[in-house]
Amino acid sequence: MAELPAGVVQAFFARTCCNYWNVLRSGRSSYGNLVSVRRVALKSQEEMQLNYFTGEQETEQMKKTGFIYDDTYLQHNTGDWHPESSERLRVIVNGLKESGLLEKLVRIEAEPANQRWVEAVHHVNYIMRFNDACAMGLPDFDHQENSICRESFKAALLAAGGVIKAIDSIMVGDVETAFCAVRPPGHHAEVDKAMGFCYFNNVAIGARYAQRQWGMKRVGIIDFDVHHGNGTQHIFETDPTVFYYSIHEHPSFAYPGTGRDFECGVAAGEGTTKNSVILPGRGDHDYRRKLTEDLIPAFKKFQPDMILVSAGFDAHAADMMSGVNLSTDGYDFVSELIMNLANALTDGKVVSILEGGYNLELLPLLVENHIKHLAGLRGV
Repeated sequence: MAELPAGVVQAFFARTCCNYWNVLRSGRSSYGNLVSVRRVALKSQEEMQLNYFTGEQETEQMKKTGFIYDDTYLQHNTGDWHPESSERLRVIVNGLKESGLLEKLVRIEAEPANQRWVEAVHHVNYIMRFNDACAMGLPDFDHQENSICRESFKAALLAAGGVIKAIDSIMVGDVETAFCAVRPPGHHAEVDKAMGFCYFNNVAIGARYAQRQWGMKRVGIIDFDVHHGNGTQHIFETDPTVFYYSIHEHPSFAYPGTGRDFECGVAAGEGTTKNSVILPGRGDHDYRRKLTEDLIPAFKKFQPDMILVSAGFDAHAADMMSGVNLSTDGYDFVSELIMNLANALTDGKVVSILEGGYNLELLPLLVENHIKHLAGLRGV
């Protein structure tokens, strides 16, 4: 019998253990039931081996997962020196092509967001000011770190519109989950101020759209970028219908200096903001503990109808934008936990949106692994 790769064997072993555990937990742990589980396991092993070598196992198990990308996102030119460059998307798309995963995803064509939805989050004067700055060819907007070009406004509208299209695709049943490979990123953008390479708050626009267009009463946002999403928190901190959870490097050591663990929301929104802070040098163990102790009970209590994710890949130990040491396996844990929450609370409805992540050699792998979790190809 030919050998299966270690990952496939591990998945089989985990599934079998889970079946045994379910029998034991049910109180029906008779000899006959355990023998039955073993018989099913042996049959599954044979089927898994056959499917693996015929290339059928991924398509059988895979969720319909949407992928948002448009070449227009590359036209947001920030200059050769800038870490938030178009090269980030190029390496992600190339990596997905080389792995063969891209062809298994459902391509969703992005459309520019209607300004009505942008105004649901941002002040109209701010939108006009950003448009004017790009039209005049200014080199930056609100701060020198926010590099722009004439195409930046168009790219930002298309980034927000990509998130909206992903939500539409899930709600009409075309896909079950979606990943938005968009830029500029969004979670630092305030109502009337650009910050941290962000101009329109994509995840916030998506949350408002899901509520007003599709009647979602409660939207949960999970932000695992290593930097606190100040803009997203401030937009929703008085709103009890949107829960913002962020896990990030401690604000005393990282941009933008917000997101302390005692910030829990304001007025009617008190209790629907949660920040888990990670000290520099800490990694997988702290992420596991914080996510388990903070995120899971908070979302179980909140009961979101949909989960939106601000997916930042700059907490990795190899990314120079932070002092946190999350590993590749640690990122797997984060993605798996999010999908377990989504499967339990939102019938699996997740839209994940690219934020940070600047190590161009590692970023493609981290994004690919994350998408595989969205698609049900990793985890148990």
